[in-house]
Parts: sequence; structure tokens; C-alpha cells
Amino acid sequence: MKIKSARYVISNAFVEKCPQTSLPEYAFIGRSNVGKSSLINALTNTKGLAKTSSTPGKTTLINHFIINDEWWLVDLPGYGYATMGKKERTKLEYTISRYILERQSLTAVCVLVDIRHKPQRIDVEFIEWLGENGVPFIIIFTKADKLSGGEAARNVAAYKRFLKETWEELPTMFVTSSAARTGTEDVLSWIEDTNASLNSQN
Repeated sequence: MKIKSARYVISNAFVEKCPQTSLPEYAFIGRSNVGKSSLINALTNTKGLAKTSSTPGKTTLINHFIINDEWWLVDLPGYGYATMGKKERTKLEYTISRYILERQSLTAVCVLVDIRHKPQRIDVEFIEWLGENGVPFIIIFTKADKLSGGEAARNVAAYKRFLKETWEELPTMFVTSSAARTGTEDVLSWIEDTNASLNSQN
């Protein structure tokens, strides 16, 4: 997929204030410091589209970006902010769950996972919650440039073995690096194919 345009449209904390649209939406979410903003900028080839920060937890709203005037990329607040107070965490969890469960145009959730770590409980619990609620999702491993190719492959294999303990069918997975700009075209091709499939059904 060639990115011709990528524009920020709106940020808000309420699903009912999200854009009224019939276009497909792909929501990106991950644990604190997983590299979500960097991946969004790499995918869209637009520096600074999503604001990056050295301080985790800066994304606290639902951020909508329109891509090629054909589909939406949604930057969701992350989860797992240890330094955030309970009240703020509860508010973010409410915002995230309402969007994911109520947003009619949501096509899939893209769960970002840091490839350098073994399966983390908070990631696994979120993935299981998506499955329990029948929400389509994919897993995107980030920061592959931090490991050798062999190490990255072993960590992905370990993640698959872990998920197979409770999942009959594994979700689609991609390995990416924002710094090296690897794997981004694979993700975009998957989105393009999904959009084409949706159009053929209409």
C-alpha cells in the first residue's frame, strides 16, 4: 500500500464524539513504552504524525487519523502505566473498553508487543479480553532492531507456544522495527487486503 496522505482529524475521550463514518478503522494499542507512536509514524511515513515522547503515558485520548481518505488509523491510550493513579487508570480503561466494544466501524485492534520481552501478563490479559469479547485483532511485535534475527524469531516462537496453551487458533502476527522500517509494509498489505475484502462484501 502506498501512503498518499495521512492527516490528524480529532482527539477525544468519548466514543460518541468519534467521527461518524462508514470507513474501516484500525486501532493501535499497547503497553507503556512499546513504541506505538514511532510505529504509526513509520507506517504512514509521516514524521511527527503521532507525537512521540520519552515519558510513557502521553496518549490519554482516542486519536483519529485518516489515511488515503480510505481508512482510519486510531491511536488509543495505552495500558499498564505503573506511575498513573488509580482514578486516571480507571478512566482510561473505561475509555478504551467503550471504544473497542461500542465502535461500529472498528475493523480490528492492532495489539503492539515489545519483542524483547517474554509474554507479559498485562499483554496476555488484554489479548484474552479481546478474544472473550469477540473483537478481531492482530499482534504486531515492535523493536525488532534491538535483537538479532535469531533472537527475534525465538521470542516470537515462544509467544506462539504460550498462546497455544489457551488459543485454538493463533492471531495474525507481524514483526516490525520503526527504526529500521522493517515489517511496516507487511502490516499495510494486511490492512489493504482486509479493506479489499470488506469492499467485496458490500
